[in-house]
Amino acid sequence: MSREKFPVRFRQFKPRYKTPFGRAFIADSIEFVRCLPDESIDLIVTSPPFALIKKKKYGNKSSSSYVNWFMDNFAEEFLRILKPTGSLVIDIGGAWNRGMPTRSLYHFELVIRLCSIGFHLAQEFYWYNSAKLPSPAQWVNIERIRVKDAVNPIWWLSKSVRPKADNRRVLTPYKPSMYKLFENGYNNGLRPSGHNISTKWGKDNGGAIPANFLGYDNLLEIANTNSNDKYLRACKRLGVAPHPARFPIQLPEFFIKFLTEEKDVVYDPFGGSGVTGEAAELHKRYWITSEINSEYVNMSRYRFI
Repeated sequence: MSREKFPVRFRQFKPRYKTPFGRAFIADSIEFVRCLPDESIDLIVTSPPFALIKKKKYGNKSSSSYVNWFMDNFAEEFLRILKPTGSLVIDIGGAWNRGMPTRSLYHFELVIRLCSIGFHLAQEFYWYNSAKLPSPAQWVNIERIRVKDAVNPIWWLSKSVRPKADNRRVLTPYKPSMYKLFENGYNNGLRPSGHNISTKWGKDNGGAIPANFLGYDNLLEIANTNSNDKYLRACKRLGVAPHPARFPIQLPEFFIKFLTEEKDVVYDPFGGSGVTGEAAELHKRYWITSEINSEYVNMSRYRFI
């Protein structure tokens, strides 16, 4: 991933630090993304600031302005920089309407708008964070008229209808019941539902194909309670507050394995604490992160020490 391959306008940005596979930049991503070359990125995987009612230290837009903010500043640029077989993966939490026990539609509006400019919705995924706190407290804890909101949609969008992807790279272990079927034989044939189960269903392919709810068969259940990784230990030792909205490494890692190959290029425009970079480094993908908060970038380097 030589800088010489990038246009001259990109070279105004100097990486805060480098690793064997990556570069972390302190930069306003609105400006940074405009300087990336056309069709240079295999995968954009990111967790942008959500449209939450309560403002966070890292900055976030209201649900009423969020879609226009994203579309005006990033949508066309993301489409431009992705390779024809590239993908955009967005972890985007839902939001409540202010003062009402009803949900905003902003994240659904966003995916519709992205598809209107040329993206394709390849598949939707869901991340279940079992450790998420009950909120909003008014509706969940006080009036008791709603349940805990613990699921984030993850939109997998692609530049073409056939993006690079291989689910053999993300197979999950078979359950004991499946091994029993291998041993005893599979009851193939027509089912009442109309599905015709062929003899190929009894073949051991080295693991089960995950569904779009990953985890228990099909649920991406990641509690996000890790309190002892290198990054958090460094924050504690240096007396620095960690990034308040880190996503777990298993999330970008799944999509990096699924949608890219070794030495492909992964970009996270909201680099935060560097989780995407760490996952890409582990799997020998070149990576770039841009993040406007210098403190977050400076601390993220401890993931690679």
